[in-house]
This record gives sequence, C-alpha cells and structure tokens, in this order.
Amino acid sequence: MCQFLVLFMGLLLLAAHGGAEYSQDDKLNILEELESLYVEDDDHEVIDSANISWDERSANVSVNVDSFGASGDGISDDTEAFVKAWNTACSTSNSVFLVPPGRIYLVNATSFKGPCADKLVIQIDGTVVAPGEPSNWDPKLPRIWLDFSKLKGVIFQGNGVIDGSGSKWWASSCKRNKTNALQALTIDSSIAVVVKGLTIQNSQQMNFVISRCDSVRISQVLVSSPGDSPNTDGIHITESTNVILQDSKIGTGDDCVSIVNASSNITMKRIYCGPGHGISIGSLGKDNSTAVVSKVVLDTAFLRETTNGLRIKTWQGGSGYVRAVRFDNVQMLDVANPVIIDQFYCDSPTECKNQTSAVKISQIMYRNITGTTTSEKAMKFACSDTVPCSNIVLSNVNLERNDGTVETYCNSAEGFGFGIVHPSADCLNSQDKDCTLSDLTISTRTPEIEKDHIAHTEL
Repeated sequence: MCQFLVLFMGLLLLAAHGGAEYSQDDKLNILEELESLYVEDDDHEVIDSANISWDERSANVSVNVDSFGASGDGISDDTEAFVKAWNTACSTSNSVFLVPPGRIYLVNATSFKGPCADKLVIQIDGTVVAPGEPSNWDPKLPRIWLDFSKLKGVIFQGNGVIDGSGSKWWASSCKRNKTNALQALTIDSSIAVVVKGLTIQNSQQMNFVISRCDSVRISQVLVSSPGDSPNTDGIHITESTNVILQDSKIGTGDDCVSIVNASSNITMKRIYCGPGHGISIGSLGKDNSTAVVSKVVLDTAFLRETTNGLRIKTWQGGSGYVRAVRFDNVQMLDVANPVIIDQFYCDSPTECKNQTSAVKISQIMYRNITGTTTSEKAMKFACSDTVPCSNIVLSNVNLERNDGTVETYCNSAEGFGFGIVHPSADCLNSQDKDCTLSDLTISTRTPEIEKDHIAHTEL
C-alpha cells in the first residue's frame, strides 16, 4: 500500500506538468495492475515439500548409487548404476536418491522418469560429469543430458556439482550447427519441485531448463559457464507457471535467465548476473509462431558487465503478447544495453525479412533501475510500426556512462515516466515513430539498492 501511495503522489506531480497521451485514470489503472504482480513465497504445495529436508528423513530409505555399482572415479561409466538406483528410489516412499560427496561420477545421457512414490529427495553431494567427447554421446538422446520428468513433490538439493564437460561441444554449438541443442539439467512436466544449493557448470549448451512445469522453487543455485561459451543460457523457463527463482548467481555465455513461450507467474529475487547476455524474456515469435508470456517480476538484481540488462526480444512475423512485467531494484555495472525491447530480433546468419505482424508488448514497468552503461543508448524501445509497444512505465531510472552522455531510443513505443528518468524518455510520449532524445544533466541520484547478500565476485 505504501508503494502505491508513493506512485500515486508521483503521478500527481506528473499531472501537474501535463500528461501526453495517458489520462490520470489510465495511469493509475496501469500502475495498480503492475503493483499486483507478485507470487508469494509460500504459494503452492511446493513449500510444504521444501520444509522436509534430507536430514529429517535420515531414518528412511537411502538409495546410494555406490550400492548399485557406481565407481565414482570419474573414468568408468556409472550410467547403469544411476539408472538402477533411480528405479529403486523412485518406487520407494520416503527415499533419498543419494550421490555421495567426495567422488566423481561419469554419467551419459539419461532420462529419469516418474511418477515416483511420495516424498522423494534427490541428494547430490558429489560431482556428476558428462562425457567430454560428443562422439561418445548416446544417439537416442541427442538433446538432453540429465532429464527428470513427470515428478511431483520432489526435492533436488545438496552441495554437489553437475558438470556438463562442455568445452568440445561449444565448437559445434547450435549457433553454428542447428541440429545440436543440448540441455544439461532438465526438469520437465513436473509439479511442486524444489531445487536448492546445487552448482551447474560448463554445460554443453543450456545449463538448466524448467519445461512444462508448475510450482517450482529454485534457490541458492550457482550456474557457471565461460562468457564466450555459445548458447549456454543459465536458467531457461519454458511453458511453465508459478516459478520462483531466488538468491542465485548466474554467469554464462548467453542469457542468465531466459523466459519463453507459455510461461506466467514467474518471480525472480536477489539475482546476480554476469557474465552473460542479461535477463531476457524471449526470444518469441520465431517462424511466425504465437507466443504468450505474462506476469513476470524481477525484484533486486545486480548485473555486471553483461551485453544486455533487462531485455524483451521478439521476431518479426510472430503473434501473441508479452504483458504485465515489472523490473524492480536493479543495479548495473558497465552493462552494454541496460534496458532494451527489441521487436526486430534476428539471430540469423542471413537478413530477416520485414513482416507486419508482431508479438504485442504492453504493461512493462522499470522501477529503481540504476548504474552504468558502456553504450550511448542506455534505453532502447525498438517496437513494431504495426504493433506498437504500449503502457511502458519508467520510475526512478538513472543510467549513466562514464565517458559520455546517454540517450533513449524509441520506435513506435508509448508510455510515461515519473520521478527521476535519466536519460530522458520523452520520446515515449512523442507522436513521432522514431526519435532519440538525450538528457545531459541530472540533479539527484537514485539511492543504490541493498545488495549485501549478493556476492560480487567473478564466476
């Protein structure tokens, strides 16, 4: 309520200076809906599962992969032992699928399928590594490494490492070879899942994928791949709802977080991103497809030396919408494109043809966004002439460049701002489809966000 009162007072001040295309009621209605975006921490039964730790179940059945013949020497193939242990753990109530500490397990592409008996914990304390040679991969599983599917009420936890051994894969990445799009850890078609404390590193391509899931909580996860590794998205969310990602550190060669089609009620809190391509919604609408993403909140993040900051990217020719998105309390350090909406996204070796249809983008708020950029255009709203972006809200934005002035670029984008907005985004209110405005002076600085709980070290 207090935040909304502050917003209301800000709008009164804005009204005193004149509002271009939005009435006072319009603005209040937009802000009220954006303020309502929030997924409570205790939402859904996923939290009931999270409150039961492995230690509390120590009197129950422990299914240790070593007991099924795993050698744990990092050389012998332990795939068969993992499959046998999984079959036992999955069929036994109150069981713990245990990968013990201090050992390295070489596991080939494997699918771990449910449904399973009640109250299964997947306890990973050791290191699981993938084959380093692409030629050794199972041709029957060309797109996955560790795939968990059809689970309900399951906890993934531990201090262990999932290592994709991806260096030789990066040379044949799908950026160069479209038949090759490997995912390291995948949780698919599952409900009420908790993932806590794991490290996922050196993925072949996408590090961690949440696909077709409902009610997922991810916390205290470390994702690490080199900044020049291609297509190694940190956490990729697709066709999923009610996902909470918090207190996690992600450094990759692609998007730290990517949210794509048929995803809604996504909340991200206290996220560190860098290196990488930022936090992205999209890409969406490729090959004239329909895409829908809604109700996404990022609250408190630090982005360091990323190529993008807060990005929404869509292809020409698509349809559907992105709406009801709020970015709050984000600090950036030397980010190339801090705020960007790109409806002309074209990740293709050939030029993309112009098309009139587009994924509609509306009701997007950027609030308390501060820091430095390495580019002149600190904010870019490059929207479709036929399907313009609308209801973009800027509040207390302060982006600066160490060695020059900064600008805002707009094409077919409409919205409003209040409080500090630097660089000026008056072009959101302009009748011109294409304009660039610079703001050379600013009298006050937005306070820095509280970030003591985020470690600012390089991955």
